[in-house]
Amino acid sequence: MNVNIRTAIAEDCPRILELINELALYERAPEEVTVDLDHFVDAGFGKSPVWKAYVAEHEGTIIGFALFYTRYSTWKGCRLYLEDFIVTEDCRGKGVGKLLFEKVIEESKNGNYNGMVWQVLDWNAPAINFYNKYNAHLEAGWLNASFSKAQVKAF
Repeated sequence: MNVNIRTAIAEDCPRILELINELALYERAPEEVTVDLDHFVDAGFGKSPVWKAYVAEHEGTIIGFALFYTRYSTWKGCRLYLEDFIVTEDCRGKGVGKLLFEKVIEESKNGNYNGMVWQVLDWNAPAINFYNKYNAHLEAGWLNASFSKAQVKAF
């Protein structure tokens, strides 16, 4: 499979957002995607961008992406945080994910980060198996916590 890995551009955002919705469906939480396209584009390519991404293209179609940003840990310093990573279902198992993931690892290495972190759902065996091939450290004992926009406003 001939795949081109490149840095995402603003014009890629509609397709990336489609894949974000595909990922949310796979992760059994489609209702959780509430970001709109304008906000998404602005957050990546506006006056103060907060994320970067790589896309995987095959025959002119984006078939996967990896979106990341800098996270600061008071214990470890600056670390690259891999927010979302997906390859379309029909392209999985063909090495596309490996190319994307290793590109992000290179970004972490070349950006002089103090490591790279991400999350994986405990029931997502294919993803866990993928990360285990890289000898990733999978932490137990941490629970995700958050407030919605409505909760913050109501405070």
